[in-house]
Amino acid sequence: MDLENLTIKELHQLLINKEISAYELTKFYLDRINQKDPDIKAFLSLNDKALEQAQEADKILKTEKDLPMLFAIPAAIKDNLLIKGLRATAGSKILENYKASYDATVINKLKQQGVIFLGKTNLDEFAMGSSTENSAFFKTKNPNDLERVPGGSSGGSAASISAKMAKFALGTDTGGSIRQPASFCGVAGLKPTYGSVSRFGAIALASSLDQIGPFANTIEDLALVFEAISGLDQFDSTTSPLADFKGLSDSLTNEPLDIKNLKIGVPVEFFEGGIDSRVKQAVETAISWYEKQGAKIIDIHLPYSPYGLATYYLILPAEASANLARYDGVRYGLKIKGETFQEVFSKTRGIGIGSEPRRRIMLGTFVLSAGYYDAYYSKAQKVRRLIMEDFKKAFEKVEVLLTPTSPFTAFKFGEKLDPVSMYLSDVYTVPVNLAGIPAVSINCGFEKVANKKLPIGLQIIGNHFQEEIILKTAHLFDSYAPKPEF
Repeated sequence: MDLENLTIKELHQLLINKEISAYELTKFYLDRINQKDPDIKAFLSLNDKALEQAQEADKILKTEKDLPMLFAIPAAIKDNLLIKGLRATAGSKILENYKASYDATVINKLKQQGVIFLGKTNLDEFAMGSSTENSAFFKTKNPNDLERVPGGSSGGSAASISAKMAKFALGTDTGGSIRQPASFCGVAGLKPTYGSVSRFGAIALASSLDQIGPFANTIEDLALVFEAISGLDQFDSTTSPLADFKGLSDSLTNEPLDIKNLKIGVPVEFFEGGIDSRVKQAVETAISWYEKQGAKIIDIHLPYSPYGLATYYLILPAEASANLARYDGVRYGLKIKGETFQEVFSKTRGIGIGSEPRRRIMLGTFVLSAGYYDAYYSKAQKVRRLIMEDFKKAFEKVEVLLTPTSPFTAFKFGEKLDPVSMYLSDVYTVPVNLAGIPAVSINCGFEKVANKKLPIGLQIIGNHFQEEIILKTAHLFDSYAPKPEF
């Protein structure tokens, strides 16, 4: 049975009909991990109770049929999301031996559905990076070409889905950390509206930008997982009552998109300098496909979007420097002994925190310091407001925006050691986080390099809490459009 290529709904039906057991399904994925992950290195740790949980699920399957769609579905979880009793390292040495004492809200919601957690996936340290080269433990490799990066920071989650070592995965997206690795690995990844999904139990990077979202191989699976994890949460005051997505997954097929009345915006600024010619060609081909189906294509201007990257790299380090101050060697995590608190603090952080987080902490502390706050951080917040206004005006004319996810395909390890070059990976994704709006990345074709096919991502952006329209737009393309090579 071709289990790895079945959808969640198809697996659910097999489980309900007792054509396969939860134990067999979980063991199938654990065997795939044992077979493939020594080369890919997507997982930082495995859940040693996964098979035991599957056996418990089988007891329930014997007596009940009316079970949630995600019941007994095996999943992979980014290692900055807390699962009680399991390690949560955030890819950092300072949390290497930390075990979570409670569940993140998204994990609690998945537990209520009966999901089986296979393990925790690798990431750039504290989710700071675009390649998963910055993990304190090891580098994750792209399943499409083991010499190339999977993207980041959720590279382990994206790689686990690309290699079909889990049916779905969760990641976090602060400036593109779900969409960019989804693009590089050729899978679907959703960054929800800020406030759609609770951040409670996610190890914080930048609290005004972070969002938790799913990875999957199909939009239908992506919608099912998003529907399960979204919603208002008493433990996260930034969640919104507007985050009600019940029935979203069913609406993909029961209420298909009326493509002939769809207005699609194409931001001119996203197709100017810096984009690889084959990526541009692939995305333009995808836009032409929508036009041939009857959609109306409208050129849109987002004049402040070119300032998005600079704005992001002032706001994010400022928030990160505040959030990472809690790792002090006193309350939890790594502790290096010293004669004074200052010595303990300095030695612990010096050994436990890597170069990229240190770089951003220093930058963030600088822009928040007296004499520089108004010149940098305050000004960045004003530009952020202008970027939000750009998107607001755009959505008065169109329903979705189509852009590249990344200006290039997956690069080789060590190719972008210069931080600025690495940061440019996120040039098309960070404006979405600054505006707090949703976006999904799907595969729209491949760049052929030597004998390898490197996936190219199409980003579909929507207005606040318009996940349904972007997922329907993506589902149409994912189901019917060709994925050519360039």
